[in-house]
Amino acid sequence: MAGQNWARMVSVMLSDCKSRLLFVCLPFCALLLVSCSQDVPKLARLSHDAVILAFGDSLTYGSGVEAEDSYPAVLEALAGREVINAGVPGEVTAEGLRRLPEVLDEYQPDLLILCHGGNDLIRKQGEHQAAGNIRAMVRQAQQRSIPVLMIAVPKPGVFMKPAVFYAEVATEFGLPLQGDILADIESDRSLKSDTIHPNRAGYRLLAVAVFALLQEAGAL
Repeated sequence: MAGQNWARMVSVMLSDCKSRLLFVCLPFCALLLVSCSQDVPKLARLSHDAVILAFGDSLTYGSGVEAEDSYPAVLEALAGREVINAGVPGEVTAEGLRRLPEVLDEYQPDLLILCHGGNDLIRKQGEHQAAGNIRAMVRQAQQRSIPVLMIAVPKPGVFMKPAVFYAEVATEFGLPLQGDILADIESDRSLKSDTIHPNRAGYRLLAVAVFALLQEAGAL
């Protein structure tokens, strides 16, 4: 798959870069990701004072690294827009569904980046339930006229692949979806701080992939 090929290329490139040169490598990585992407649903262009809300669990929170190395923090630097980190470690989609309305009303973001469902999959709580909760989260955002971008989470297993329902939900609502990057990161031990969470390079690779998708969708 093309997505797997570019992810491997980028991960090799990042592993070869020294820490002090990592941000120098990122712009080239973004161009590589965009060049390999397919047509995606479009988003309204974000103004320079726009607020992006990154909502999810520990993958959004940045477990395993310092706060400044979480993907929302790196994305903020890349995008030049404020990115709110609304990640809660250990949260399942049912809890996220209850929490989201208050967070949306508090920050009134111009864009929601939704990365949720990993804990449901790890705890085997049922993909149907997780999909239903994520659909409800998307509806909550759309009811407030907030555009949504989704990040797919891989199912635990020997071969990391995104759960199918992410693509189904994205197609149903016409959302941009970053479907492969977390599966690729989770498959590479050099990009992980533990068995579940990315390390500094892994989170930065995730941020680059999201940044590239935002560009491809026309938001940046």
